[in-house]
Amino acid sequence: MQQGIIFNIQKFSIHDGPGIRTVVFFKGCPLRCRWCSNPESQRPQPELLWDTARCVRCLTCVGVCPHKALSQESDRIRCEQHACTGCGDCVAACPSEALSWTGRVFTTAEVLQVCRADQVFYEESGGGVTLSGGEVLAQPDFAEELLILLGEAGIHRAIETSAYTAPELFQRITDKADLILFDLKHHHRERHFEGTGVYNDGIIENLRTALARGQRILPRIPVIPGFNDGLDDAAAFAGLLRSLGAGAVQLLPFHQFGHNKYALLGRDYGLTAIKALHPEDLEAYKTVFEAQGIEAFF
Repeated sequence: MQQGIIFNIQKFSIHDGPGIRTVVFFKGCPLRCRWCSNPESQRPQPELLWDTARCVRCLTCVGVCPHKALSQESDRIRCEQHACTGCGDCVAACPSEALSWTGRVFTTAEVLQVCRADQVFYEESGGGVTLSGGEVLAQPDFAEELLILLGEAGIHRAIETSAYTAPELFQRITDKADLILFDLKHHHRERHFEGTGVYNDGIIENLRTALARGQRILPRIPVIPGFNDGLDDAAAFAGLLRSLGAGAVQLLPFHQFGHNKYALLGRDYGLTAIKALHPEDLEAYKTVFEAQGIEAFF
């Protein structure tokens, strides 16, 4: 039985594939998107969250840590991730419940049990389970076994992925999914690197191959102000998708839902001053796709 690290299992989702879904969030991601709304998903290991509003600065956590991973830095509690073993002593000792963990080990059987509890809702709504992240393909053996078990249980399976992985691995895992929600960050390789820390050559090639093989793919573009929100970007995306044989795209307007998570992790967030986008802000952007024969929706 495979084990993996999951940081959230969200029930009754309606935004991550058809119908009512359970979304299983995998921890660990090779990309470092500047706008990431789940920063707790990036590092593969469990992490400590510190709620500054709850903290009474008693420093009990610093004193009980057996590995000296915690310290006070100015008005903050700092956690040295390389020293932290995840023993949980600090969380248990915190009198104000200002500390918590994100990410824990699950077996595939445990995740399946959680998902099957809502199987009646999947069947009535045409829903199922979506594996998300982080990056699902960063835990391939765990993802593959879970997809097999979900399939055997008759549950619709979707994967949300950046597809930043080797072609053989991408094909092996996605072959076991019924739908691939394919996040495409930028059409230009250098700009993609600037925004995510990786180049998009392999990503585009994986998309090309999956479409050619007839897999059910939904490309999705997170539209980020100052990064890929220009009408020239829309035209380049549309041209790329048309050349690959994609007929539709979902546009994901930039939002600030994950803003507070950066503070909990003790990290800086560079997009604080950027205003969220709404579908009405992207009507002209959407029209560019439609003019090139690509169905675009939110």
